[in-house]
Amino acid sequence: MAIVLAYLDGDHAAEVLGHLPERIRPDLLLRIATLDTVQPAALQELNQVLEKQFSGNATIKASTVGGVKTAANILNFMESSTETEVMEKMKDVDSPLAQQIQDLMFVFDDLVEVADQSIQALLREISSDTLLLALKGSDDVVKEKFFKNMSKRAAEMLRDDLESKGPVRVSEVEVAQKEILGVARRMADEGQIVLGKGGEDMI
Repeated sequence: MAIVLAYLDGDHAAEVLGHLPERIRPDLLLRIATLDTVQPAALQELNQVLEKQFSGNATIKASTVGGVKTAANILNFMESSTETEVMEKMKDVDSPLAQQIQDLMFVFDDLVEVADQSIQALLREISSDTLLLALKGSDDVVKEKFFKNMSKRAAEMLRDDLESKGPVRVSEVEVAQKEILGVARRMADEGQIVLGKGGEDMI
């Protein structure tokens, strides 16, 4: 199960994990975090898609899969309440490994550490409505990070919208923030932006 989840995109793996029994989620994430290489013989026991990809090739080498970064990426896509619960249980089992995973997780508030040029590129890829919802549940530091990377007019309009918009559900804010993080991670994977603290502007 851990191997299959490790091969899925982070958002898909998180969705599948969310449908599995609560008691096995922490164990699966810990297994994913400690995966390194998988022998072809083991892959032949997986589902049809993986079998087609890896079986029938005598020269195939062991495949690198999983790891702490993969586990962190899956957790990034999970609902906040589920993510917190899984993290707590993982800490009970293997606190140092759980801390490694947590250190690699990138949350919405971490965007304040991202270079301005990357934030400007991200703003071009997300909708105003999604940003409005995401910032509704953010502190002033995060809001200012986005305001300063927008045109003066756009920033003023967003400020007005934030003030006039009534209360929103926490779940709606979380969905919007995770959507933006998903776009940010995709852009980072494609080399369009740099995520992480101290990320330098790209030339």
